[in-house]
Amino acid sequence: MELKFSTFLSLTLLFSSVLNPALSDLCNLDDKKVLLQIKKAFGDPYVLASWKSDTDCCDWYCVTCDSTTNRINSLTIFAGQVSGQIPALVGDLPYLETLEFHKQPNLTGPIQPAIAKLKGLKSLRLSWTNLSGSVPDFLSQLKNLTFLDLSFNNLTGAIPSSLSELPNLGALRLDRNKLTGHIPMSFGQFIGNVPDLYLSHNQLSGNIPTSFAQMDFTSIDLSRNKLEGDASVIFGLNKTTQIVDLSRNLLEFNLSKVEFPTSLTSLDINHNKIYGSIPVEFTQLNFQFLNVSYNMLCGQIPVGGKLQSFDEYSYFHNRCLCGAPLPSCK
Repeated sequence: MELKFSTFLSLTLLFSSVLNPALSDLCNLDDKKVLLQIKKAFGDPYVLASWKSDTDCCDWYCVTCDSTTNRINSLTIFAGQVSGQIPALVGDLPYLETLEFHKQPNLTGPIQPAIAKLKGLKSLRLSWTNLSGSVPDFLSQLKNLTFLDLSFNNLTGAIPSSLSELPNLGALRLDRNKLTGHIPMSFGQFIGNVPDLYLSHNQLSGNIPTSFAQMDFTSIDLSRNKLEGDASVIFGLNKTTQIVDLSRNLLEFNLSKVEFPTSLTSLDINHNKIYGSIPVEFTQLNFQFLNVSYNMLCGQIPVGGKLQSFDEYSYFHNRCLCGAPLPSCK
C-alpha cells in the first residue's frame, strides 16, 4: 500500500511539473524577473527569443546558472543583435561573474554605471560595439576582475590610473579606441598580478612611464599611438617578457644599449626613430617574430640564431643596416 501511494505521489508531482513548468524551475525568480526586464529594455530582440516567462531561465540562451545556487552567474550576448544602451538592470544580477557584450554594433551610449554593483564580477567584456564616453573610474571597484576587455569601441578621454588597483587582473584590453593622454604612471605599479597589457590603436602620447621598469609584462602591445622617448624600461635581463609590440610610434632610443630578456619571442618596433645597431644578443633569442624596419638602425645584422630566417621586410628602410637578408655590407 505504501509503495502504491509513493508511486501515486511521484506521478502527481511529475504531471503537475509538466502542466506547470514553474514548479520545476531551478532559476531564481528575482533573476528571472530582471532578465525579462532586460529583454524588454532591448526591445525583445530575436537573440533573446528563448527568454520566456513560462520556461526555466537556467535553460535560456546567453545565460548560465551556478550549479549549486542556481543563481544567474553569466550573461554573454555575442551573437545576434541587440540595440540601444546597456540597461541599468544588469546591476540587479548580484551573482554575475561574467558579463559580455561582443560584436554588437548597435550597442551605444556609455559604459553602464550600474555595473559597479556587480562585486563578484570576474570577467567583463564589452568589445566590438559602439559604446562611447570614457573608461569609467568605477571599474577599479570590481576587485575580483581577472579579465577586462573594452577593445574595439569609441571610448575617449584618458585612461584612469585606478585600474592598477585591480589585484587579480590577468589581462587588460583598451586597444582600438580613441583614448588620449599619457599611459598612467600607476601602470608600473599594479598591486597584484601584472596583466597582459593591450593599449594599441589609440591616440596616447608622451613617454612610456619609467615605472614600467618595475613591471614584468608577459605580453605588452602599445603599437599605433603617439608615444615618444625611451622604451627600454619595458625590457630587462631578469624579466620573463615574451611579446612586445611598440610599432608605429615616435619612440627614440639606442637599441644596442637595451638589455633584453632571454624569454623574448616576438618583437615589433617598426616605424619609429630607434637608432644604434642590432645587438649580437639577438642571436641567442628564440624569435618567432621580429620586425625592426623603418627606423634609423645601422651596422651589420648579426649572423646566427633566428635572425637570417626573417626576410628583408623585417629589416628594410633603416639608415644603414646591412648583411643577410639585406645586401652585404660594403
